[in-house]
Amino acid sequence: MSLAPRLDIRQSQSLVMTPQLQQAIKLLALSNLEIEGFIAEEVERNPLLEASAAEDGDAPDREPVAQVRDERAAADELVAGTGDGASGGGEPALDVDYATESHQQDSVADGGSGMDGALSMTGSSAGGAGGAGGEDAPDLDAFADTSLSLADHLLAQAGPAVRHEDAFIAAHLIDQIDEAGYLTGSLLDIANRLGVPLVRVEAVLATIQTFDPTGVGARDLSECLALQAKEADRYDPCMARLIDNLDLLARGELTRLKRMCDVDDEDMADMIRELRSYDPKPGCRYGGEPAQSVTPDLFVARINNGTKAGWAIEINASTLPRVLVNRSYYTELSGGQQDKASKAWLSDCLASANWLVKALDQRQRTIIKVATEIVKQQEAFFLKGVAHLRPLTLRQVADAIEMHESTVSRVTSNKYVSCARGLYELKYFFTSAIQSADGGEAVSAQAVKSAIRALIDTEGAKILSDDTLVELLNAKGFDIARRTVAKYREALGIGSSVQRRRARTLEGAG
Repeated sequence: MSLAPRLDIRQSQSLVMTPQLQQAIKLLALSNLEIEGFIAEEVERNPLLEASAAEDGDAPDREPVAQVRDERAAADELVAGTGDGASGGGEPALDVDYATESHQQDSVADGGSGMDGALSMTGSSAGGAGGAGGEDAPDLDAFADTSLSLADHLLAQAGPAVRHEDAFIAAHLIDQIDEAGYLTGSLLDIANRLGVPLVRVEAVLATIQTFDPTGVGARDLSECLALQAKEADRYDPCMARLIDNLDLLARGELTRLKRMCDVDDEDMADMIRELRSYDPKPGCRYGGEPAQSVTPDLFVARINNGTKAGWAIEINASTLPRVLVNRSYYTELSGGQQDKASKAWLSDCLASANWLVKALDQRQRTIIKVATEIVKQQEAFFLKGVAHLRPLTLRQVADAIEMHESTVSRVTSNKYVSCARGLYELKYFFTSAIQSADGGEAVSAQAVKSAIRALIDTEGAKILSDDTLVELLNAKGFDIARRTVAKYREALGIGSSVQRRRARTLEGAG
């Protein structure tokens, strides 16, 4: 065996994650709004890329992204199951008669009478019995609080109310008040930090506690309610004892409270009603970030073509700008005198622009393909509701459309679909299976949660324990254990039978 150095040629295969492949994978996981920001960055970086509104006409020297909403040939992709391999394995299309349908519009909401209950941009069914669309629908954006923050609101009141030499104390105290309106810091620590007497800090706090909203600056719930009771002139000795013993009220020990407060049933009920009218978090009425509405990435609508019906699945193109490759600019630049580095840079820009166009087109086709299979698997949900939601896993969808499970996971991340039943995240349709008690087909966990909520909502005066819920669910065909019922009940934000009974007792007292 020779130990001398030598050169060998070997041939092997390996999987390499190219930058282009990494970019394509990244695009799959982004929502439409995130894609918009990504495109803006690419347009700024690449001079050959341009973004235009969806309504702009295509210039003859520019190559647009193959947006699936604008070309008639792409209608096959939009009508669920009619695209090339959209259902996987050549399965029959969900829409059996798509030749008469044209999707040259920005969204399903723009569709005509060919769709049953055409969807609005908010996902509600226009003209439906329970729809919230139309001119009479409330403007949800009107509920967003556009006023000053709580701190600014308090500082504005502190100006004329606090002495000039105490203004810095007031500003420091207001800075220690959280969004709910409670003072989070210790007065002694604040006094030591500012180097002022404790009594002076307490006096400034007392002034802040007179500001609007009533109850702001309290150090705990009892003090907050006491401030509001004083403002309403209801802070008598009986009310003071009740507020000092809120733990007994939470446990429903009304007999003990009536004895401590020395009141009868009628007075106790009146005091509880008064407490319920107070705001335990007065600061929440001010400031905070305005509520952000969720923009759907997909629209799903029922199509009825007379004797046959199907589903239309469309990407919300109103949130996607059209990306154009400016080939005339490329021709102009490449025609001039350039050195080798400039030509290489220009070629890289063109290749990057073409790849981005291709990646965006492939992203939309992949999303449509995955959504088509989800609608196919969960058609009973779209027709009848959550009680008919089937168990579904990522692997089932991946096998059906012949893609990798990780690809389906990326496609369904941060994506929302708008349908006649509301707005849902794509991940919502993937639920675990609960076996049927009678040996029938398994049901989804969401269907079981819906059944638990329905039973508790109609329990009436007789509070249902978890054991009773198990028996009722078994009678409905759900083979489920008591600990699973308790887990699902807690996930729904529903208290135990003891907590619900206590709340029922307080409602009766109030």
